[in-house]
Amino acid sequence: MTDVTTAHGDGTLTRAREELWRAVCARDEDAAARAVFTALDDGADAEDVLLDVIAHTQREVGRAWAENRFTVAQEHSATAIHERIIAAMAHRVPAPAAETPATTVTVACVDGEWHALPARLLAEVLRLRGHRVDFLGAQIPTPHLISHLHTTAPSAVALSSSLPLRLPAAHTAITAVQAIGIPVVAGGAAFGTDGRHARLLGADAWAPDARTAAGLLERGLPRPAGGAVRHSVDDLPHLADQEYTLVTRSKRQLVRSTLAGLEERLPAMRAYSEAQRERTAEDVMHIVEFLACALYTDDGDLFTGFLDWTADILEARRVPAGVLDPALVLLQEELKDFPRTLGLLGRGRDTLRRRDTRPPVPGPGAPV
Repeated sequence: MTDVTTAHGDGTLTRAREELWRAVCARDEDAAARAVFTALDDGADAEDVLLDVIAHTQREVGRAWAENRFTVAQEHSATAIHERIIAAMAHRVPAPAAETPATTVTVACVDGEWHALPARLLAEVLRLRGHRVDFLGAQIPTPHLISHLHTTAPSAVALSSSLPLRLPAAHTAITAVQAIGIPVVAGGAAFGTDGRHARLLGADAWAPDARTAAGLLERGLPRPAGGAVRHSVDDLPHLADQEYTLVTRSKRQLVRSTLAGLEERLPAMRAYSEAQRERTAEDVMHIVEFLACALYTDDGDLFTGFLDWTADILEARRVPAGVLDPALVLLQEELKDFPRTLGLLGRGRDTLRRRDTRPPVPGPGAPV
């Protein structure tokens, strides 16, 4: 590898980050490519460019969207530019020649996970380190993943998920892969900044970033014994109370009844346009889905963290976070016979109260 210290010390990566950021802000793919390839020509290590320039810039893009400085379309444009540059880098920077690759790794996103860029970055890092990589991309249904693994027999599977909502699907994938004797390293924001959800779901290893994941795979993961697929309740005995199952099965009805209750209690909603009603329905569905996910993991911080993040998003758009509380009140009334669920909703309301004690008064344009 090129001397990483030199690449950092002479400002090559810093300049590349600044130029790439300006380019994606301007939606200028040619300028973005020049920023990356100039850094490579100036001696920057390809792995550093992937992780300390492109990945860094992508995180800034996400922050810009959260702070309402980027639209969804701008965020998608920047992501697409990064994906194309990574693909171009793969053709420009060859993998090290080796008669026998160090390991064969399948890199995939869990079913329902569309954020493929973190997995793609890991796949490229592994390729640059001499591993044979089978990158399957976004949203891989577990049965198709298992069928593929039976054919390819990799040394390990790297499973990526960014959204906590995909944790039940990730659990299904982890247990299914382990049942055929292949170890799983889990990574991505869904598994928690400390890896708590990876451990909870029984992954063989967790990695907070691509470098750590590559190091784990280079050292080797012990192969699980294989055998019968574990049931969810084997790892998560709290699921025996059926609250997760019942809330999940009734989520559409919960959304309908919550929307009806909001319209009855908040007259301003009656003036909403069709688009505003659709947005409100989406927001309520997200609340119910994160509530269900918190029930699955028995992790109240997952639900309160979602509400805190949502409140930040709303406030960046000049909508008071208090508009979320009426939906939580209605869900408490609908789910009054579910003790774990009531506990989560109560914690959620406490989180919102700590942020803003003002009474919720949504205007006609404020989503709930």
